[in-house]
Amino acid sequence: MEKQVKTSRLVILFLVTALLVAFSIVTLYKLQIVEGRAYYEESRNNNVSTQRVNAARGNILDRYGRVLVENRVSNDLIIDEKDLFRDDDPDYVRANAAILQLCTMVTDYGDSYTDTLPITKTPPFEYTAMSDWQRVFLEAYLAGKDLSPNTTAVELMAFMRDRYKIDNSYTAEETRIIAGVRYEINGRYSLATADYVFAQDVSMDLITTLMENNVPGFDVRTGFLREYKTRYAGHILGYTGQMFGDEVEKYTALGYDLDAYVGKAGAELAFEEYLHGTDGKARVTRTASGVVTSTVETEPTVPGGHIYLTLDIGLQEAAENALNSYIVLENERRAEINSDVEKYGGTEADIQQLITGGAAVAVDVKTGEPLAVASWPPYSVTELLEDYEALSKRENAPLYNRAFGAAYAPGSTFKPCTAIAGLAERKIDTGTIIEDEGAYKKYADIGYAPTCWIYGSYGITHGELDVVGAITNSCNYFFYTVGDALQISLMAKYAKGFGLGEPTGIELAEELGVMTTDQYMQRKYGRDVYAGEAIQAAIGQAESMFTPLQLAEYCAAIANNGTRYSASILKSVHSYDFTRQLYSRVPEVLSTVETEQEYYDAVHAGMRGVVTDPMVGSAYEIFMNTPYTVAGKTGTAQVGAGKTNTGVFICYAPYDDPEIAVAVVVEKAGAGASVIQISRSILNYYFAFRNSTMALEREGELLK
Repeated sequence: MEKQVKTSRLVILFLVTALLVAFSIVTLYKLQIVEGRAYYEESRNNNVSTQRVNAARGNILDRYGRVLVENRVSNDLIIDEKDLFRDDDPDYVRANAAILQLCTMVTDYGDSYTDTLPITKTPPFEYTAMSDWQRVFLEAYLAGKDLSPNTTAVELMAFMRDRYKIDNSYTAEETRIIAGVRYEINGRYSLATADYVFAQDVSMDLITTLMENNVPGFDVRTGFLREYKTRYAGHILGYTGQMFGDEVEKYTALGYDLDAYVGKAGAELAFEEYLHGTDGKARVTRTASGVVTSTVETEPTVPGGHIYLTLDIGLQEAAENALNSYIVLENERRAEINSDVEKYGGTEADIQQLITGGAAVAVDVKTGEPLAVASWPPYSVTELLEDYEALSKRENAPLYNRAFGAAYAPGSTFKPCTAIAGLAERKIDTGTIIEDEGAYKKYADIGYAPTCWIYGSYGITHGELDVVGAITNSCNYFFYTVGDALQISLMAKYAKGFGLGEPTGIELAEELGVMTTDQYMQRKYGRDVYAGEAIQAAIGQAESMFTPLQLAEYCAAIANNGTRYSASILKSVHSYDFTRQLYSRVPEVLSTVETEQEYYDAVHAGMRGVVTDPMVGSAYEIFMNTPYTVAGKTGTAQVGAGKTNTGVFICYAPYDDPEIAVAVVVEKAGAGASVIQISRSILNYYFAFRNSTMALEREGELLK
């Protein structure tokens, strides 16, 4: 019987095994005996640490996927306190020298470092103008050192020189540099806030030079900077910043690190939960010279989600430009008139008040989605981040968002609401005729007889009108009569249904405005609404004040025959890699004003007449050659004696199948008719580009 295993094969197997064992023994001997000491010394010189890996914040895009805000990777210098403040340097000789060297080298390379100490850089030392953050930081620092809140800048510099043992060999300017950095490091313990990012977005040339010169006390961390791809929509986009104050407790409870950047305003704040990712951790090994030899992820990083706003950035640009062009040109014209009056003489009545602000809002009629939200004066987020102090002090308060942060009397744009209320409550019908008698004399015996605008201006009346004609002619007398029959409670009921003085559903901070009611007058004056105030409320005066956003949504509800949608500005949310949709907007009905269709038809016809009637239509000349059909209503809101009236205009288009509603409000415009051109510019863009998919980002898609 033949053997199963040949002897030659066993010999070969034995030899191979012997060779492998011998190789292993030689290798281990070399590693442990011959080179063991070298590897031991190298391991002692290696530094292993756990480092946070910042999660990328999600992008902000418009409804068509055009990027408005995105991230850019930055290299940041972080103060390494363990390396800077060593036990063998109790007098801070090494630490202070390193700080001065760091600051000098950063400046020499054209970068900048963080120094918010509000003291001049050169003597005589004085406090500088402070932002809110600087003031809070300084107060916390002084309190933490048992220093008086009245400590002068000179006294504080003397305290710092002594506390931080800044040698007298340093000049006053060098002392200020060192003290500024020590203040930043020390002050964060007083506030229990974020780590000190010494310098953000520095150049690689600087980092290389610092390492080559063995400058101590710093570390390099990868971060992300928000980059704004548009100079428009500043009031909507908002900005990010480091946490402080109440934000620290709020966000650390959610797992945020102390130096996390969070949304401070606008969409950045409103949608923080979607935009903010989850930081990861990595084990980093460095040589003694600081060279990274390995990085191993120990906890995964989860980037934030991308949010799509309902805005069309093209339409936003058109709205801001139209608003800006009108106001700038009108103010130039008025300034020229005022100059002539000053030069050649005239009366006080000849002086033209300059426009101080305005807003324009466009919304989707069928969903309530804001398509453009413009406020004047405008600003870009880049401006805000570069010089907040200068921007906050600029004339006419550009940081004030007038689109939904300011409330204005609606003037005659309220008349469609009064008309629907009167029709629905059967105070009038579509066949009711009311004769304009010029002055409304029902309350003349108590000295109150308001007049129709045409009677006060020209001494004539509108004659007999039905509700369609009353809207087209904007007849005050007609609506005084209807308002008196309704009284304030019923007018307020319908105003509420149309969302006037009510939350719009937008996620950003908004002013609610107010509808004139007995309850409001009781709170403010301790009395009910007077009869005269009720009839003034019927034409959009009295105490009624609404935001441009509310007026746009109200106009859309009129176009929708009473259905009012939420003005939520969030269209959808996608995961960072676009593989998952985390949220998708569904139109939400907030309220309805139900009544017969013929009543809405009458109001629509009246608003259509404002645009098409060549004799009395206040918007006829502006819209007579447009390729789309429009219905609208002007409003001239009185704001007090000696003040130029506010101009208001609302409209929707196309007339037969409404898609878009627009509201324009301009302070001191003089009349609603003056601002109609702004709305035409907005509608021109909308109807020219509404089906365009130009400039779409490759990772986005058209959201329908």
